[in-house]
Amino acid sequence: MSNEKQVDPGRRGMLVATCAAGGVVGLATAGALVSTFQPSERAKAAGAPVEADISDIAPGSMKVVEWRGKPVWILRRTPEMMASLTKVDAQVADPASEKFYQLDTPAYAKNATRSRAEHKELLVVVGICSHLGCSPSSRFAAGAQPSLPDDWTGGFLCPCHGSTFDLAARVFKNKPAPTNLDVPPYMYLSDTRIVIGKDEKGDA
Repeated sequence: MSNEKQVDPGRRGMLVATCAAGGVVGLATAGALVSTFQPSERAKAAGAPVEADISDIAPGSMKVVEWRGKPVWILRRTPEMMASLTKVDAQVADPASEKFYQLDTPAYAKNATRSRAEHKELLVVVGICSHLGCSPSSRFAAGAQPSLPDDWTGGFLCPCHGSTFDLAARVFKNKPAPTNLDVPPYMYLSDTRIVIGKDEKGDA
Protein backbone atom coordinates (compact mmCIF):
# COMPACT_ATOMS: atom_id res chain seq x y z
CA MET A 1 0.00 0.00 0.00
CA SER A 2 1.48 3.37 -0.99
CA ASN A 3 2.27 5.96 1.70
CA GLU A 4 2.27 8.69 -0.88
CA LYS A 5 -0.28 11.38 -0.07
CA GLN A 6 -2.52 12.60 -2.79
CA VAL A 7 -2.83 16.35 -3.22
CA ASP A 8 -6.14 17.66 -4.29
CA PRO A 9 -5.76 19.29 -7.73
CA GLY A 10 -7.56 22.42 -6.57
CA ARG A 11 -5.24 22.82 -3.60
CA ARG A 12 -2.22 22.20 -5.80
CA GLY A 13 -3.23 25.15 -8.00
CA MET A 14 -3.68 27.34 -4.93
CA LEU A 15 -0.23 26.35 -3.65
CA VAL A 16 1.43 27.20 -6.97
CA ALA A 17 -0.36 30.54 -7.11
CA THR A 18 0.66 31.36 -3.53
CA CYS A 19 4.31 30.51 -4.22
CA ALA A 20 4.26 32.60 -7.38
CA ALA A 21 2.75 35.55 -5.54
CA GLY A 22 5.33 35.17 -2.79
CA GLY A 23 8.07 35.22 -5.41
CA VAL A 24 6.72 38.45 -6.88
CA VAL A 25 6.55 40.06 -3.43
CA GLY A 26 10.07 38.85 -2.73
CA LEU A 27 11.35 40.34 -5.96
CA ALA A 28 9.53 43.59 -5.29
CA THR A 29 10.99 43.77 -1.79
CA ALA A 30 14.46 43.01 -3.10
CA GLY A 31 14.02 45.72 -5.71
CA ALA A 32 13.00 48.20 -3.03
CA LEU A 33 16.03 47.28 -0.95
CA VAL A 34 18.37 47.66 -3.90
CA SER A 35 16.88 51.04 -4.74
CA THR A 36 17.61 52.28 -1.22
CA PHE A 37 21.32 51.70 -1.85
CA GLN A 38 21.27 53.81 -5.00
CA PRO A 39 22.41 57.43 -4.42
CA SER A 40 19.64 59.99 -4.69
CA GLU A 41 19.78 62.74 -7.27
CA ARG A 42 20.48 65.20 -4.45
CA ALA A 43 23.36 63.06 -3.19
CA LYS A 44 24.80 62.84 -6.70
CA ALA A 45 24.57 66.59 -7.06
CA ALA A 46 26.21 67.24 -3.67
CA GLY A 47 29.69 66.86 -5.11
CA ALA A 48 28.95 68.21 -8.57
CA PRO A 49 30.18 71.59 -9.80
CA VAL A 50 27.77 74.48 -9.18
CA GLU A 51 27.13 77.40 -11.51
CA ALA A 52 26.56 80.87 -10.07
CA ASP A 53 25.33 84.12 -11.58
CA ILE A 54 27.67 86.94 -10.55
CA SER A 55 25.99 89.71 -12.54
CA ASP A 56 23.92 90.81 -9.55
CA ILE A 57 26.81 91.16 -7.07
CA ALA A 58 27.40 94.86 -6.53
CA PRO A 59 30.87 96.15 -5.58
CA GLY A 60 31.34 95.71 -1.84
CA SER A 61 28.74 92.98 -1.54
CA MET A 62 28.83 89.20 -1.31
CA LYS A 63 26.73 86.28 -2.50
CA VAL A 64 26.67 82.86 -0.81
CA VAL A 65 26.11 79.65 -2.77
CA GLU A 66 26.22 76.04 -1.62
CA TRP A 67 28.76 73.53 -2.91
CA ARG A 68 29.24 70.09 -1.36
CA GLY A 69 27.05 71.19 1.52
CA LYS A 70 29.34 74.11 2.38
CA PRO A 71 28.88 77.86 1.96
CA VAL A 72 30.99 79.42 -0.79
CA TRP A 73 31.39 83.16 -0.61
CA ILE A 74 31.61 85.25 -3.77
CA LEU A 75 32.74 88.77 -2.85
CA ARG A 76 33.09 91.59 -5.38
CA ARG A 77 35.66 93.88 -3.84
CA THR A 78 35.81 97.63 -4.36
CA PRO A 79 39.05 99.39 -5.34
CA GLU A 80 39.39 100.47 -1.70
CA MET A 81 39.02 96.86 -0.54
CA MET A 82 41.65 95.75 -3.02
CA ALA A 83 44.03 98.48 -1.84
CA SER A 84 43.67 97.31 1.78
CA LEU A 85 45.27 93.95 0.96
CA THR A 86 48.79 95.34 0.53
CA LYS A 87 48.48 97.16 3.87
CA VAL A 88 48.13 93.91 5.81
CA ASP A 89 50.62 91.70 3.95
CA ALA A 90 52.98 91.74 6.93
CA GLN A 91 50.17 90.97 9.38
CA VAL A 92 48.75 87.82 7.77
CA ALA A 93 50.26 84.42 8.49
CA ASP A 94 50.43 83.11 4.92
CA PRO A 95 50.31 85.99 2.41
CA ALA A 96 51.02 83.79 -0.64
CA SER A 97 48.68 80.94 0.38
CA GLU A 98 51.37 78.28 0.48
CA LYS A 99 49.38 76.18 2.98
CA PHE A 100 45.79 74.98 2.73
CA TYR A 101 43.02 73.64 4.93
CA GLN A 102 41.05 70.93 3.07
CA LEU A 103 41.51 71.90 -0.58
CA ASP A 104 44.75 72.45 -2.46
CA THR A 105 45.00 76.13 -3.32
CA PRO A 106 44.75 76.51 -7.11
CA ALA A 107 47.84 78.06 -8.69
CA TYR A 108 45.76 81.01 -9.94
CA ALA A 109 44.86 81.88 -6.32
CA LYS A 110 48.40 81.89 -4.92
CA ASN A 111 48.69 85.66 -4.99
CA ALA A 112 47.86 88.63 -2.80
CA THR A 113 44.29 88.91 -4.06
CA ARG A 114 43.71 85.10 -4.05
CA SER A 115 41.76 85.43 -7.27
CA ARG A 116 42.01 84.79 -10.99
CA ALA A 117 43.86 87.40 -13.06
CA GLU A 118 40.90 88.08 -15.37
CA HIS A 119 38.74 89.28 -12.47
CA LYS A 120 41.02 90.18 -9.58
CA GLU A 121 38.24 91.93 -7.70
CA LEU A 122 36.21 88.73 -7.30
CA LEU A 123 37.05 86.55 -4.29
CA VAL A 124 35.72 82.98 -4.20
CA VAL A 125 36.32 81.07 -0.94
CA VAL A 126 34.76 78.34 1.17
CA GLY A 127 33.30 80.09 4.21
CA ILE A 128 34.50 77.54 6.78
CA CYS A 129 37.10 78.49 9.40
CA SER A 130 40.17 76.24 9.42
CA HIS A 131 40.19 76.10 13.23
CA LEU A 132 37.08 74.13 14.23
CA GLY A 133 34.81 74.49 11.22
CA CYS A 134 32.70 77.48 12.25
CA SER A 135 31.51 79.92 9.60
CA PRO A 136 33.03 83.41 9.97
CA SER A 137 30.90 86.50 9.50
CA SER A 138 31.63 89.48 7.29
CA ARG A 139 33.09 92.62 8.82
CA PHE A 140 33.71 94.71 5.73
CA ALA A 141 33.63 98.14 7.37
CA ALA A 142 37.04 99.49 8.36
CA GLY A 143 37.83 100.94 11.78
CA ALA A 144 37.53 99.97 15.43
CA GLN A 145 34.67 97.59 16.25
CA PRO A 146 33.89 95.09 19.04
CA SER A 147 36.23 92.06 18.92
CA LEU A 148 38.36 93.74 16.24
CA PRO A 149 41.56 95.84 16.35
CA ASP A 150 41.44 99.61 16.06
CA ASP A 151 43.31 99.50 12.75
CA TRP A 152 40.89 97.01 11.20
CA THR A 153 40.84 97.35 7.39
CA GLY A 154 37.90 95.04 6.72
CA GLY A 155 37.53 91.28 6.38
CA PHE A 156 35.97 88.40 8.29
CA LEU A 157 35.66 87.46 11.97
CA CYS A 158 35.06 83.94 13.24
CA PRO A 159 32.61 84.26 16.17
CA CYS A 160 33.65 80.96 17.75
CA HIS A 161 37.24 81.70 18.77
CA GLY A 162 38.09 85.10 17.34
CA SER A 163 40.16 84.26 14.26
CA THR A 164 40.26 87.15 11.82
CA PHE A 165 40.79 87.16 8.06
CA ASP A 166 41.48 89.98 5.63
CA LEU A 167 39.49 90.73 2.47
CA ALA A 168 41.36 87.97 0.65
CA ALA A 169 40.33 85.52 3.42
CA ARG A 170 43.95 85.27 4.66
CA VAL A 171 44.21 84.58 8.38
CA PHE A 172 45.99 87.08 10.59
CA LYS A 173 48.97 85.99 12.65
CA ASN A 174 48.63 84.59 16.18
CA LYS A 175 45.04 83.42 15.72
CA PRO A 176 43.54 79.98 16.44
CA ALA A 177 42.92 79.27 12.75
CA PRO A 178 46.08 77.71 11.27
CA THR A 179 45.43 78.46 7.59
CA ASN A 180 43.65 80.79 5.21
CA LEU A 181 40.13 79.96 4.07
CA ASP A 182 40.10 77.49 1.17
CA VAL A 183 39.77 78.65 -2.41
CA PRO A 184 37.82 76.02 -4.36
CA PRO A 185 38.56 75.28 -8.01
CA TYR A 186 36.50 77.66 -10.13
CA MET A 187 36.44 79.18 -13.58
CA TYR A 188 34.54 81.73 -15.60
CA LEU A 189 31.93 80.61 -18.10
CA SER A 190 31.38 84.24 -19.08
CA ASP A 191 31.77 87.67 -17.51
CA THR A 192 28.53 87.05 -15.62
CA ARG A 193 28.71 83.36 -14.69
CA ILE A 194 31.21 81.14 -12.90
CA VAL A 195 31.31 77.43 -12.10
CA ILE A 196 32.54 76.33 -8.67
CA GLY A 197 34.16 72.93 -8.19
CA LYS A 198 35.69 72.78 -11.64
CA ASP A 199 38.48 74.47 -13.58
CA GLU A 200 40.76 73.77 -16.53
CA LYS A 201 42.13 70.71 -14.74
CA GLY A 202 38.67 69.17 -14.34
CA ASP A 203 36.30 68.58 -11.43
CA ALA A 204 37.53 68.84 -7.85
